[in-house]
Amino acid sequence: MTFLKSIAVAAALLPFGSLAHAGDAAEGEQGFRQCASCHGIASPDGEVIQRVSPTGPNLYGVAGRQAGTYEGYARFSGAIMAAGEAGVVWDEENFVAFVSDPSGFLREVTGDSRARSNMNHRLRGSAEDIYAYLSQFGS
Repeated sequence: MTFLKSIAVAAALLPFGSLAHAGDAAEGEQGFRQCASCHGIASPDGEVIQRVSPTGPNLYGVAGRQAGTYEGYARFSGAIMAAGEAGVVWDEENFVAFVSDPSGFLREVTGDSRARSNMNHRLRGSAEDIYAYLSQFGS
């Protein structure tokens, strides 16, 4: 079974209307320190929640956003843009899978064995918490 089919089957097994996140946002705020050297969080009106770094895209509104589509960020890899064009959206499952193995995730969802991510850090352990934290910011 492919990765995308596995996600579809898992989603179908969730109780209707279940949008609860598995993570703890307060723990995620602490865990975000791993991300802060490359990513920040700033609202469209300029409120800085976490200092924005020029290395990675702003993660404000990342929950529910199509992969590779943050406006004004031009350094996305071709693989992440291809994933977005294929319909990958940053829900909890995709986010956790991506930050656990960025290039492996992109290879799976794009079908390209040479796909690579510009993100070279593999997050360990607290991805659900960080997703819960980021889900507070944006629509």
